[in-house]
Amino acid sequence: MPSAAPPVTGILNIDKPAGWTSHDVVGKVRRLLGQKSVGHAGTLDPLATGVLLVCAGQATRVSEYLMAGRKVYRATVQLGLTTDTCDIEGAPIVTVPVPELTHADLAQALGAFVGELVQIPPAFSAIKQAGVPAYRRARRGETVTLAARRVTIHQIELLAWQPPLVTLDVTCDPGVYIRSLARDLGAALGCGGALAGLRRLRSGRFGVEDAISLDALAEASQAGQPDRCLHPLRAALYDLTPIIVDAEAAARLAHGQPIIGPAAPATAERYALTAEGSVVAILRRDVGCRDVARSANVSTTAPACQWWPKKVFETSQ
Repeated sequence: MPSAAPPVTGILNIDKPAGWTSHDVVGKVRRLLGQKSVGHAGTLDPLATGVLLVCAGQATRVSEYLMAGRKVYRATVQLGLTTDTCDIEGAPIVTVPVPELTHADLAQALGAFVGELVQIPPAFSAIKQAGVPAYRRARRGETVTLAARRVTIHQIELLAWQPPLVTLDVTCDPGVYIRSLARDLGAALGCGGALAGLRRLRSGRFGVEDAISLDALAEASQAGQPDRCLHPLRAALYDLTPIIVDAEAAARLAHGQPIIGPAAPATAERYALTAEGSVVAILRRDVGCRDVARSANVSTTAPACQWWPKKVFETSQ
């Protein structure tokens, strides 16, 4: 790709291959697109496959909206094994016989993990302590104690029980460690457990059925058509309501000035979108917003208020 080519902007739904770190995928995408402005929105361990959202260009500035989406995982848990990493790639701590368990026994045990619960992240995780990722300290042999955190698991579907392997579909909010779930399920059953396989089926509105391989991205990039693999920037903002703006309003936002927009729905954030579908800015509602006079740059018959630019995009989709 010629060095003079402008950086592309958009979201890639990559089907991450096993054995790759999320950083490995980002590095590959940087090389394929010929640009440094690339980052991922939600880490997957090397063991895991499936949906890894990668942001390019100005989409890196909306990664937090992608990471906030609900997740769906297909997990395989090996019972009878406890490791230091909470997955089968770690060093074994203890191995015990698996008790005779029925499908009903497992379903009952899994029920305790649905809803809001307290979960302790694995010592081998990217959570930082004093600026250092926990996994680095753990690899050095240091004792790592991570604080418990509240997480939410919406649903666990027991798909298969083929001793010693349990296969589950887990629907959860961000922040849930499936490795911790494997560990805690094994502890609840009295035999220990470790994650044997993981595939992210969904992140927000992005599903694995629509994910592309790195080979497909390479083919598109070599043909000079990486855009055909990209989702528009606005795809990250599906939980926000757009305000359609004209050229005058877009210019005001570009200069850090507010625009007049609908007061309802009374959310803290919205985003400005042109009639052509380009994202101009993420907007924040004026604190203590009162109804204000109508403005020619917004078509509304409802009460209106000021919306200030939080993030402005120079070139958007």
